[in-house]
Amino acid sequence: MFNLEILAQAIKALFTNKLRSSLTLLALVIGVFSVLVSTTAVAVLDNYFTETLSLMGSDVVTIQKNPAIQLSGNNDKRNRKRITFEQAEELEDRLSYAEGLSPLETFSRTKIQYEERETEPNILVSGSNEYYIYNNSYEMEVGRNLSPEDVQYARSVVVIGYDIQTELFPSLDPINKEIRIDGRSYTIIGVTAKKGAIFGNSFDDYVLIPYTTGLNAYGGNRDIGIQVRAPDITGIQKAIDELTGVLRVIRAVRAGDENDFEIVTNESLSGSFDVFTSALYVGGAFIGLITLLGAGIGVMNIMLVSVTERTKEIGIRKAVGATKKAIINQFLAEAIFVCQIGGVIGMILGIGAGNFLAYVIDASVVIPIWSVIGSFMGMLFIGVIFGVYPAFKAAQLDPIESLRYE
Repeated sequence: MFNLEILAQAIKALFTNKLRSSLTLLALVIGVFSVLVSTTAVAVLDNYFTETLSLMGSDVVTIQKNPAIQLSGNNDKRNRKRITFEQAEELEDRLSYAEGLSPLETFSRTKIQYEERETEPNILVSGSNEYYIYNNSYEMEVGRNLSPEDVQYARSVVVIGYDIQTELFPSLDPINKEIRIDGRSYTIIGVTAKKGAIFGNSFDDYVLIPYTTGLNAYGGNRDIGIQVRAPDITGIQKAIDELTGVLRVIRAVRAGDENDFEIVTNESLSGSFDVFTSALYVGGAFIGLITLLGAGIGVMNIMLVSVTERTKEIGIRKAVGATKKAIINQFLAEAIFVCQIGGVIGMILGIGAGNFLAYVIDASVVIPIWSVIGSFMGMLFIGVIFGVYPAFKAAQLDPIESLRYE
């Protein structure tokens, strides 16, 4: 068994040959670093994606023409018919289970003006109805939401995002103020509370107008999205079934043909992202394992050299009564110690570098415990596997021949 004396000898052997030990440690550090930096970065992205989905309604279903994630084999789906406002209105009339239908269209990306102030020319002008706020998990900060009458009569009213208020009205009450969007005047009726950002793109850099007002201002014949809520999270599948059946009728999809539209939920988005992150995990682990294999061979090499250099020392130890087990334990402890030191340094650097991504995208710091435990056990495994042969070779040396070795 290992004891403090064997550990002390392992530390002494490590510092006796600093350059050789440093090169071996470097290989081990790079191997563990490559594993931990990739798994940590992917875990940060995974956590960030989960947090972002939580900002969206978990009981919301989105209908759109194209898949949420476009693959090379989906080219035939690009020729699908548009989803129109007329279809959204007909769908709303026919629904009996799903509720809260809101059309989803970005009419423009432009600057917003108030007197002498104006925003950057990248503000989204979204058109929808009174359900948009709830379907997208916004809350009203001040004022009111769009009303059915605003939509019915195509009123020139607007709900603005938190960032718009901060930029145009830093010290003023924005309610009932007139702003200009693409040359048209709109009256502010409400401001949504701050929601946050994803990958540097703010959820609060937008304005919301009635979709009927948008059609008058920007024209029709558009491909839109549609959002619908299930009464509760357990009713998602029932809502999807109803939406699928009704929308196939509205869009005249023939029996036996596949849907010419996509229904997207948080769960389906999460599943697609999981496939992506799994590939990244496997790729990072594969690269790291190859690097660690090379590092393990380096550990075996340095231990074999160490056995050769310390042949006389081994002979002296055997001459004074050291057993084969003691010799094996000593050299095995040295191999394991080198691996664990390299592993710890690699873990610290890998987790730190991986979480730099969290700092860049303003996400939560992640420490992948299972990767840390896996790396620790992996280093132990490499130390034993690649250290056992040199240790047995040292234990098998003849004490007389070892004493004669120069």
